[in-house]
Parts: sequence; structure tokens; C-alpha cells
Amino acid sequence: MEVKQIAPLVNEVLKSTLGEETTLLEEDLTNLVSVGETIENAKAYDNYVRALVNRIGRMVFVDRQYQGDGIKVLMDSWEYGSILGKVDADLPDVSENESWQLENGTSYDPNIFNAPNGVSVKFYNGLTTFEVDRSITDRQVRESFTSAYEMNRFIEMIFTKINNALTLATENLIKRTINNFIGVTLKNEVPDGNYSQHSGAKAVNLLKLYNDTYTTTLTKEKCIYDKDFIRFATYKMGKYIDMLKTYSVLFNIEKKQRFTPKNLLHVIMLSDLKRASDVFLQSDTYHNELTELPLAETVVKWQGTGEAYDFADVSKIHVKTSEGDTIEADGILAVMFDNDALGVNLYDRRVLTNYNAKSEFTNYFYKQEARYFNSFDENFVVFYVA
Repeated sequence: MEVKQIAPLVNEVLKSTLGEETTLLEEDLTNLVSVGETIENAKAYDNYVRALVNRIGRMVFVDRQYQGDGIKVLMDSWEYGSILGKVDADLPDVSENESWQLENGTSYDPNIFNAPNGVSVKFYNGLTTFEVDRSITDRQVRESFTSAYEMNRFIEMIFTKINNALTLATENLIKRTINNFIGVTLKNEVPDGNYSQHSGAKAVNLLKLYNDTYTTTLTKEKCIYDKDFIRFATYKMGKYIDMLKTYSVLFNIEKKQRFTPKNLLHVIMLSDLKRASDVFLQSDTYHNELTELPLAETVVKWQGTGEAYDFADVSKIHVKTSEGDTIEADGILAVMFDNDALGVNLYDRRVLTNYNAKSEFTNYFYKQEARYFNSFDENFVVFYVA
């Protein structure tokens, strides 16, 4: 298992999150996100003996029974092992029903073997880890406070700050998992980086589509405050909800046959878009459909805040993706993705202690490990303006 230390990234991200670093610097996500490797390329060697293949935790089979709009999909959970294995197969071909083409004297063979189409196995193998260390003295702490209550409150405050730091770090790293997928999608859909002149199935330039449809020259700086544009944008996004429910190869990078039912569709909108929709389209059907989805969420920024949470800053990403490409793009309004497209697995947070009797202090070691993965064979769509 490949274990990657990400403390430097966590500290850089924290500065952008808190507004301490107002210039959005490129973030290197190559050590954060596991994008999955086929078995012949999997980094599946133990750190110590480098000979034993890691235990496979639990296979996740892409085995959804397609039932149209009424689909319900269950995902099996896994709790241990260092590899998430994903088994998939293509849709089978349809053949003619020979029952209606019977000919006298003809033999019909019922023993022909028909192998499944396009069976593949992909492994997500990689662990990210960081820790926070703090020391608490015995005698000095006691002598600094007038009561045991005050001392306990002080120590409690320190531990609360540590837990808050870990929670904030996890939240930010989850956003970077999303940002990595955004960057890889933009590179795949718009290889030349000319986002203003392009709009595709996976990277949807809502402003270009609006201006082309209505022969207008609305700008990205003003579109978020334009009622007609917001209505058009929510209409397009609502239409994508319908399109993603049916089988297609158009909405994922690896061109796999996929569908995403509403109950497994994540919609994450930038707060600017969400609030504009609330103000301009309170009774709009598409607005309600977006905001009332089970997995609909809102973020105030994708990566950094700048100095004043301006739209140009909060709608921007500047990352080096897991594929090694540097992507800098703003105007990102929302993403839609399948529940299996990305996530966090094997979350583990623990505290270890060590008492130093000679100097009379206790060290507390807060350690956190998690796997952040992108699965480029699942549906993921970026909505942006340029």
C-alpha cells in the first residue's frame, strides 16, 4: 500500500481556507487522490516486506439493476483492507430470438458459451496521512491557574482546537478531491484550455450556451446577477438530472456505460448560484428540483476566498491534478456526480499518548488516515461560465 504524507498540503490549504493566503496558489493534488489502477499496475506491495499483496477489503460490484425512474441502488460497505476493488462489465449485446425463426430440420445449439462483455477490475490503493502533536505539562499548568476548573477548561480548549483542526483539514481535503475531478474533467473536455469557446457534455459552459441561444453578450461577471440567465442555468442543470438517469457513455471520462438515479446523484452548487436561485426563482420548478435532491449541497468556495469572497476568487480552482496537469479555471458554478465517482474511505482518527516522567509532561499524538479517491469511469459533470 502506498502511504503518502500530506501535511504540507494540509497546512497550505488551511491558509487559503482562512483567508490568510489571498493569492490562489497552485495546489499539487498528485499525492492526495487515488484514481484507481488495473491489477497489473497496482502499487500493491507492503511497505515492510514489499512482497505480500495487501488484503483486499471488500469488492464493490457495479451491478445495478436498471429499472428506469424507479431504480434503487444499494452499495455494499467495506471496513477493512487497504485496497478498494471495483469490478465492472459492459452491457451484453442483444441477439435475435430464434423462437420465431424456426426452420424444419434445423438444429439449434443450447450449449454455446457467452462470456460477459468487457469485464474489468480496478483497484484504489493509496493512503494519505498526517498528524497533530501537542504537549501538556503537569506542574506548570497547575501553577498557572487558580482552580482545577480553569485548568481543565484550558486543557479542554487545546483538545477542542486540535479536533477542529482535524475536522477542517478533512473538509478541505474532501473539497480537493472534488477539485481534482473538476480539473481532470476540464482537461479531458477542453484540452487546449480555451474554456470560453467550448461547451461539452461533461464540461458545460452555461454562459456560452445562453449567449448562443439568445444572441446576447452577457459576461461572466454579470451573469450571476441576471434573472434570465439564472433561470436558463437551472433549466439546463435540471435537464441534466433527467439525462443522467438513463444509460449513456457521454458523461464520464472513460466512456463507460453508466446511469445515475436521482437518489445517488450529488449536486454541489457554489453559494453564489444557490443564493441567486433563491432570490430570483423561489417558485421555479427546476430550482426546487435541484435544491431538494437528497444529496444537494452548497459550498461558499471551491478552493480559496481571496480578500473579500469575490466571485472570481471563490469560483476558481488552481491545481496540479493527479494526472500531472496544471489547471487554472474560474467561473465554476456547480458539479453533478454519481455517488461512486468520488469519496473518502477508510477514515481513521486516533490519539496516542506518551508520558515523560523525567520532565513531567504528556505528549498527545492525534493521527488521521484516509483514502480520497476519484473513479473516472463514473458520471461527473462540471457547470461553469466563461
